[in-house]
Formats: sequence, C-alpha cells, structure tokens
Amino acid sequence: MIKRAVILAGGMGTRIREESEFRPKPMVEIGGMPILWHIMKNLHVQGIEEFIICLGYKGEQIKDFFLNYESRTSTVELDFTTKTRNFISPSRREAWKVVLVDTGLDTMTGGRIKRVQQFLHGEPFLCTYGDGLADVDLNKLYLLHSEESRLATVTAVHPSTRFGTLEISEKGEVTEFSEKPPTDEWVNGGFFIFEPGVFDYLDHNCVLEQGPLRSLAKNGQLSAYKHEGFWRPMDTYRESKELNELFNHGAGPWVNWL
Repeated sequence: MIKRAVILAGGMGTRIREESEFRPKPMVEIGGMPILWHIMKNLHVQGIEEFIICLGYKGEQIKDFFLNYESRTSTVELDFTTKTRNFISPSRREAWKVVLVDTGLDTMTGGRIKRVQQFLHGEPFLCTYGDGLADVDLNKLYLLHSEESRLATVTAVHPSTRFGTLEISEKGEVTEFSEKPPTDEWVNGGFFIFEPGVFDYLDHNCVLEQGPLRSLAKNGQLSAYKHEGFWRPMDTYRESKELNELFNHGAGPWVNWL
C-alpha cells in the first residue's frame, strides 16, 4: 500500500476570491478545520503516513498551522514565572509526518510535483489536490493501479452540472426537478497514483494536466480508476458553504473517521 502522499496546496484559488484573498484555499475551513486537514485525515485513516505538501500562495499560513498545531488543538497552561507551557489533554494527536515544501508562487502543478521528487525516495506515491473531498477507497485504487502496471492512474469521477435540470411533459408540465445532478461524463477527480517513472514526464514548470498526462496517455501509461461515490471540489464560495452544510449535518461521506 502507498504510504506517502503529495498534496498540491500552492495555487491562488482565484475562483473563490471571497476566501482566498486572505488565506490559501487549502486553509478555507469546514467545520472549524481547514479543508487540507480533512483531506489528510481521510487519507491517513486509509494508511497514508507521510504528507509532502507543495506550498506557494500564502504558504506561510499553512506552515504556521502545522508549527502551532498542538497549541491550536489543546488546552494550554502557561506559567510566566518559570517560562514554561504545558499542553493539557490535547484534543487531537496525529500519527503522521508532514513535510512542508515551498515550491514557488507561480509554479504550475507538474512543476510543484517535480520539485518534491527528493522527498519520495524513488517509491510510488499518491498525489491529490488540496481543495476537494471524496470517499475514494485507496485500497481499491492501488489494487487497480498494481494490476494495470502503468506509470500513472487517475481517479475518474462524474461532475455535477452547474444548473438544475428539468424533465418536462409534452403538455409543458415539469415532472421532475434535479438540483445539479451528475453528468455522464468522466473527468479528472485527482487522487493519482504515480510510479517514480512519472518524473521523466515532468519539468520544473509544467502543467500536470496538460503535457505530462497527455503524453502518459499517448504512450499507454495512464490508467483510470472509476469512482462512482462522493466527490466534491471546492472551487467557489458556494461550494465551500455546501461542504460546511454537509459536515454540520453529518452528511459528508468523508467524515466517517471523526
């Protein structure tokens, strides 16, 4: 099973300007914790032990979050006479290793992965984006990747339409209304498995979703794992509100490990 994950967390998130003007999109909160934390917890419970996080836009906020993680999630006793501090009953203890790498402000997705190559020790790894949630089964994803024996596997998902759809009878009566139903198309849902050979397709400022993935596909080195379950990106302020609503109502499939 894969033990390391690379998380792309350096983009500017221009489509969610209401939030990303003040913080990087992976730090936008769901239920009081950054979406990045939700992604990591979801991966960790499935066996991921080490996270290499590719920083860029406002990356210092992500560094500060992890550097002060224990104090943020504990009751803190400060003794100013002895200049000591004690964390009382930490509410969260994490058995993971986190590597925070500044991969550049304007670096593209493929370039960010290329710049963390040294931390992957020549082993296969998971790669995903820092702004979306899903209930992808990593064991099934890795099993398909192993069986196909290609350099890369991408998780394919059905996106939702932007608008609600109507079914209308010949008499003009609306017989059914669906709010943003999923389409029949397959799109890139993130959650890649990459072999070390993928780095031969990357350079320090390439866009992963363009040249590298196209070349992998052309060379017969890209598999697809079809995920029919929950998948939700957080590209807009409205989508961040929807994810918070799901969390608050206990309806988010990714929260089963809480």
